[in-house]
Amino acid sequence: MFVHPQFDPIAFQIGPLAVRWYGLMYLLAFTLVLVLGRWRIARGLTKLTARDLDDLLFFGMLGTIVGGRLGYVVFYKASHYLAHPLDLFKVWEGGMSFHGGLIGVIVAMLIFARRRGFSFWTVADFVAPLVPTGLAAGRTGNFINGELWGRPTDVPWAMVFPQHDALPRHPSQLYEVFGEGVLLFILVWWFARRPRAEGAVSGVFLIGYGIARFCVEFTREPDDFLGLLAGGLSMGQWLSLPMIAFGIGILIWSRRNPRPGATLA
Repeated sequence: MFVHPQFDPIAFQIGPLAVRWYGLMYLLAFTLVLVLGRWRIARGLTKLTARDLDDLLFFGMLGTIVGGRLGYVVFYKASHYLAHPLDLFKVWEGGMSFHGGLIGVIVAMLIFARRRGFSFWTVADFVAPLVPTGLAAGRTGNFINGELWGRPTDVPWAMVFPQHDALPRHPSQLYEVFGEGVLLFILVWWFARRPRAEGAVSGVFLIGYGIARFCVEFTREPDDFLGLLAGGLSMGQWLSLPMIAFGIGILIWSRRNPRPGATLA
């Protein structure tokens, strides 16, 4: 059994400015997207240019932050924010939803694609292989903060999170780093190495993330203000099921409409 290291959430401080680890993880996530995106562009694996990537990253950052926050408000604590609407802006207190962030990014990609004259799937299939490294960075931030801990367990690698209680628990944040980050990155990056029909890469990403998140949720402590929902499933699992279904639907559609996609090598 291990004990969480109890990291200081503040990485460093310059005068009154406190830089938090979670903010650094967001910065790392967007940096990895930029580096990997430029790598793919330099090798001619997309129609997008480096300038397109810079602009797309800006749109994506807005979509991630706005969508992630609104997703958390709507999916997890709607009644609270209806009663206390100003709390919506207290982002320093935490509260982001991946599924909301995904919707925000999709909206951002739709706007970007329309403005630049690209097919939506050209943009989405370019972005999909870049996302898992950002997810890994975000989950690392959750672990550093000692939040989103797992359910009680007696496995040898169980971890105590003293900021919560003295029970040994699954280090579910690290499971997500591995599943939603490392494994999903390998899967989508490998799949995108060859020419695929439009939408196929995006479909694989949705299926892969949905399955990884659904499985890890069995070890993750459900939010105390929600608990488990119908069927004994968590909110994260119920939100992941439509992702898997949409991913399968996109793959079927792409096979029936095999238009050349953005992945050209």
